[in-house]
Amino acid sequence: MENGRRIETLSGQIVDVIHANDASGYSVLEIEEAEGGDRVTAVGYIPFPGIGEFLTASGYYEVHSRYGMQFKCIEMDRELPSSTGAMLNYLASGVIKGIGKVTAAKIIAKFGEDTFDVIEYQPELLTQIKGITLSRAKELSAEFTTKLVIKDLMSYIAKYDLTPSMAYQVYQNFGANSIEIITENPYVLALPPFFADFPKVDNMALSIGFEPDDDVRLEAGAVFELHFNQNDGHVFIPFDLLCGVTAKLLRAPIDQVSRAVAAAAEKGIIVRQQADGYDACYLQHLYSAEVRTAERIAFCSSLKFDMPPNIDEVIAAVEKQQGIEYDQKQIEAIKTAVSSPIMVLTGGPGTGKTTAVRGILAVLERIGSKIALAAPTGRAAKRMSELCGREAKTIHRLLEVGFDRNGMKFLHDQSDPLDADAVIVDEMSMVDLTLMDALLSAMKKGSRMILVGDPDQLPSVGPGTVLKNILDSGVVKNVHLDKIFRQAQESDIIVNAHAVNRGEMPTLHHNKKDFFFMNRSDEEAAAETIVELCAQRLPKSMDFDRYEIQVISPSRKNGCGVELLNRMLQARLNPPAPDKKERRFGEVIFREHDKVMQIKNNYDLPWRKKDSEEVGLGVFNGDIGLIKSIDYGAQTLTVQFDDKLSTYSFDMLGELEHAYAVTVHKAQGSEFRAVVFAAVLKNSRLLNRSLFYTAITRAKEMLVIVGDPESVETMTANRNRRKRLSALTERILAEVEHGKDPKLA
Repeated sequence: MENGRRIETLSGQIVDVIHANDASGYSVLEIEEAEGGDRVTAVGYIPFPGIGEFLTASGYYEVHSRYGMQFKCIEMDRELPSSTGAMLNYLASGVIKGIGKVTAAKIIAKFGEDTFDVIEYQPELLTQIKGITLSRAKELSAEFTTKLVIKDLMSYIAKYDLTPSMAYQVYQNFGANSIEIITENPYVLALPPFFADFPKVDNMALSIGFEPDDDVRLEAGAVFELHFNQNDGHVFIPFDLLCGVTAKLLRAPIDQVSRAVAAAAEKGIIVRQQADGYDACYLQHLYSAEVRTAERIAFCSSLKFDMPPNIDEVIAAVEKQQGIEYDQKQIEAIKTAVSSPIMVLTGGPGTGKTTAVRGILAVLERIGSKIALAAPTGRAAKRMSELCGREAKTIHRLLEVGFDRNGMKFLHDQSDPLDADAVIVDEMSMVDLTLMDALLSAMKKGSRMILVGDPDQLPSVGPGTVLKNILDSGVVKNVHLDKIFRQAQESDIIVNAHAVNRGEMPTLHHNKKDFFFMNRSDEEAAAETIVELCAQRLPKSMDFDRYEIQVISPSRKNGCGVELLNRMLQARLNPPAPDKKERRFGEVIFREHDKVMQIKNNYDLPWRKKDSEEVGLGVFNGDIGLIKSIDYGAQTLTVQFDDKLSTYSFDMLGELEHAYAVTVHKAQGSEFRAVVFAAVLKNSRLLNRSLFYTAITRAKEMLVIVGDPESVETMTANRNRRKRLSALTERILAEVEHGKDPKLA
């Protein structure tokens, strides 16, 4: 049984390819049954189907609401056609690009039943066909062979409930020997660049003969745990803790795991050394990133640029041009940026950070510097562009993403540095260790780096607390802006944000300007109020578009968590309708016009500009968009992110989730015209001052807190942050003491 349905077997020849998605392997086929000759529509992950193939599949019949009765294939075997007539139909169907009906007929007439062997093993013989050159023959052979391998690979991994789309990535890394390699060590699929579900990979390994105490299994479990704990921001894990969680994951004796982890360190699979008072275990790339980042920061902090002799006149000229008068701290920030290879500019909302950044930008350009502006996320880069009046890029786009056999890489590095004399990075609290390492590696000799951020916000989603570590080291010059300017004092959002940051309760009962509190102690009542605010009250009374209102919650679960709020908001803001297509993915229904968010970095997902021919690659964690269309035939869903359109095959929908409501972490780096914040968790460990402060500062024009005063008080009073294991501060100080030169000068 499968999903309560009786499993049956379908055997027959493919007589028509109704639809085939090369990217996902999803196909819709017409099958002529071997017994009886009835024609059946078969659907499923059947990569590169060709007319004439013989298919034997297990699965079940289901009625599609639009296309009627279909056979859903779960597992299958496929045989290439063997008769010349079936082979002709196969090649003529276009399964190999460049071979049409006429060319297919010529090839079959020449080589008969040996055709497939010739294409795969002796492509040079194809040059006997008029119009096929040797290079073209090799291309046809390569495509034929590749499709055979990927077809078999997709079928193989599907048996273990692994996504068929992973087959492409596996093939790109391992080539024609993919099945042999992953059979020899299935655990490679649970690690970069694949990150398949570990229990599924473990089940695959055990089912093909791996022993529970195999060192390969134990080492893979430890490495997986190190990768997994990056999600909690840790750069390393103490040895004893790593052994404990790995033993639990694998249900293995702790002594076996300890020996395996120690052996993995000796073999260089992981790095084990004393760090920050711990017996620390690192992934190799995080260890290298921490060491390199410390070296470069320490070295840059030891340098100094000459201050231009006319700096005061330059600043005065910029003030006149921009119609502004900088205060003393802002002038200090500008001068520090000019005279330092690296500096940090910090401050809360309304303290003039943007004004100072504009001043730094203008002054550096007046002294002949070429400037690049960057931020960690697309929304943060867009906001920086709007505030500074010139293009800002995501850090990924600035460094330019490329790919090799090891997966994603940045094209700009030490060998090809950025063409910029200064790089200004906003929202530095969101920058993790690996991204900082990449950015520092791409800085050219003699350039400046200006890091702008608010250390009181939440730390990065990725590993490390880079901004905090740099500030804690005390070796990088930091200008902290703490004066709230008069215009900002008119905003209750800003005034209350600073009050919370000082540990003082915000004013909850003023409700006159842009900061409102609605007392709801019950989760159900709070959720209903939030939905009503988004659907009726704020759009009608304050003229906000429904999609401009962002609901933010501290948690995913509970009665006012993101998951429940998204279901409620979708039902109210975008209910089902005959003219709106929808697609279920697991427990989630995606519908045209839904507000959605990308929840993982996808560096090779194509996009195109809505009203131009510009194209590119990359959609990133936290990008918010709207579902514009769903295509049942192509099995795709198209999302518009600002002015860019990206198309997802249906098996990729795990990269999306609804974004009517998002967590505070996901909202970080963005500003929204109106924010509705759910505050009814009371004693949850999620509630702390940093989270509350970050949530407040996401609101640009209006903030409505729906919850109870006790939760607000808990958040305001709790300044505790969960410790992230990192030794960056310690390493920076050690590098300064040793005076090590990382060859950057």
